[in-house]
Amino acid sequence: MNNPDAFESIVGALEYPMLVATTVAGDARSGCLVGFATQCSIHPPRYLVCVSDKNHTYRTLEAGARAIAVHVVPESAADLVELFGGETGDDEDKFARCAWSPGPDGLPVLDDCPSWFAGRIVDRVVLGDHVGFALEPFDGRAGYDGLAFPFSRAKGIRPGHEA
Repeated sequence: MNNPDAFESIVGALEYPMLVATTVAGDARSGCLVGFATQCSIHPPRYLVCVSDKNHTYRTLEAGARAIAVHVVPESAADLVELFGGETGDDEDKFARCAWSPGPDGLPVLDDCPSWFAGRIVDRVVLGDHVGFALEPFDGRAGYDGLAFPFSRAKGIRPGHEA
């Protein structure tokens, strides 16, 4: 690439919503802040969630998780963004510090995120330092119509793990 700074400058200026992905494998629950995610198919419906291969959530996904719950974080929920983006989950249970309920397939669903969907993992793709999990949505709730927590406000959070 002739000008790698151009790419960094462009993607750093994009505004997109921050999401929280949660999962479960056996008795292990995990969740992390997600900035790399997108709908990737209309028919059949598919959504791609990219998770750093260095974090606790990735290890839980690789330990046998079959599904992921994707939460739209309300603009007012900075505490959830800080918790799921700034804490590793390696040494503490993030779910002990927030309100959540058991959802479909035992997935932890965050009570403060009224819009979420659950998706079965149908494919995994290594994409560099992140792994993309292609999801087939199977349940959810659309209970929030406000603005999502924006990337620009999440930039100041010190990540629990390097990318």
